[in-house]
Amino acid sequence: MSLKVSILGIGNMGKNHLRVLNMLKGVTVVKIFDFNEDALKLLSQQYDVPYTLNEGEAIENVDAVIIVTPTSTHFDYFKLCVGKVTNVFIEKPLAENFAQAQEIKALANENGMFVQCGFIERFNPVVAELKKILKTSKVINADFFRTNRLSSRITDVDVVLDLMIHDIDLALYLNGPVKDVVAYGSKENGLVAFASAFFKHHNGSLSRIIASRMTEKKMRSIQVTTEDAYIDAELVRKELHVHQQSAITRDSDDSYVVSSLEQQIEVKPQEALLVELQAFISRCNGNQSAVPDVDDGVESLRICQLVLECIENA
Repeated sequence: MSLKVSILGIGNMGKNHLRVLNMLKGVTVVKIFDFNEDALKLLSQQYDVPYTLNEGEAIENVDAVIIVTPTSTHFDYFKLCVGKVTNVFIEKPLAENFAQAQEIKALANENGMFVQCGFIERFNPVVAELKKILKTSKVINADFFRTNRLSSRITDVDVVLDLMIHDIDLALYLNGPVKDVVAYGSKENGLVAFASAFFKHHNGSLSRIIASRMTEKKMRSIQVTTEDAYIDAELVRKELHVHQQSAITRDSDDSYVVSSLEQQIEVKPQEALLVELQAFISRCNGNQSAVPDVDDGVESLRICQLVLECIENA
């Protein structure tokens, strides 16, 4: 039996969700919703899927809903699904602020709903391999860098909710709960456009996250220092290098020489969005796939709020 899914929002990301869902077996996209009827007609013809300009109609008689609308609307569209839809996928961030995210969690728990938050970087094959490596290594420090020029489609959130939140989630995913937060930043046009945050985790490890949309250079990288290695993860080029400390010896003049071994880890080519939606569909079908859920979405926004408060009070 095919899983019936509707998509709310057909911007760039919504189009990608539609493309991927259209490829998956056992999934039927029954409705796409937006206020842009011209764009809806084109996609409706391209993928042979009905469209609607009425959000209420879009969520009737479906098994799951994908919310890919502007961040400021996530909360309202989720509330429309309460009592009507059991499974909801919400693109990151879960909501516009921490308070709304908490209410989403409460409503989901009260109504037996499964909510997945769209932290796509968890499904990046480089991150998946890095997670495996760190299972056997104690992390001392992890540096996360994410830069991008401001996109014309992002007008309602600052760099913390737009870019940094990806790496806040990854820091929590790789190093566990955060104990202390310190952050600094700079604004453009009233919104934080550059942010640098420092986290101390309960396990003793440190994370430093830099996010900027004040530069033309696009960067997505993680550098991790462990007790016995330095790991360089490049998320765009899908490259992962491990520099392992191998030996300490003395040379002829009795000075110490540290030799190391560099290893490039093979990363399987795969589309993160495909893996992410496969995991969502699997959960909708009752399987216990590991996914970022509503708790992860809430906690990431709690940390975002602390970062923004630090920047405001600096």
